[in-house]
Amino acid sequence: MKIVITGPESSGKSTLFKSLEMHYNIKGVSEFSRGFLNSKKGQYEFVDLLTIAKGQLNCELELINNSGFLLCDTDLLTIKIWSNFKYNTCDSEIINMLNSYPANLYILMSPDIAWEPDPLRENPNDRDELLAIYEQELTELGIPYFLISGSADIRLNKTIKLIDKHILMY
Repeated sequence: MKIVITGPESSGKSTLFKSLEMHYNIKGVSEFSRGFLNSKKGQYEFVDLLTIAKGQLNCELELINNSGFLLCDTDLLTIKIWSNFKYNTCDSEIINMLNSYPANLYILMSPDIAWEPDPLRENPNDRDELLAIYEQELTELGIPYFLISGSADIRLNKTIKLIDKHILMY
């Protein structure tokens, strides 16, 4: 079972991801793009998104059999959305990889928390627009998702209940 934490920038994804790793005592798949973009001092072009997508997928495939479920701090859907949002197109290979390795459950983070500046973040004013795009994409994929909002503790408690319920169903 693959569970993905997703959503707009600065919506608490990595914080929730780290808390879930601790709660379930597992190693999840961190966001590959952070390391990649840090190595390029935050500069990237359209062609780099395919490299990022392949790196993210490789990290997922390395961990896929190491626990009862695979927990990911983002996935290829985020790369697809970002590519379309920034460049008005997405490499077909990214879409094919997304469709070939789908998640079983998405935890969609609401941007109802304060924006935290970060040199790799680009869109402090478009988070609600991006949330709507995530919801549309997830609906089109037909994969279950739940919108999570509130404080860090509320987000964690809601997500643990959702994951536990879905693990039992899976």
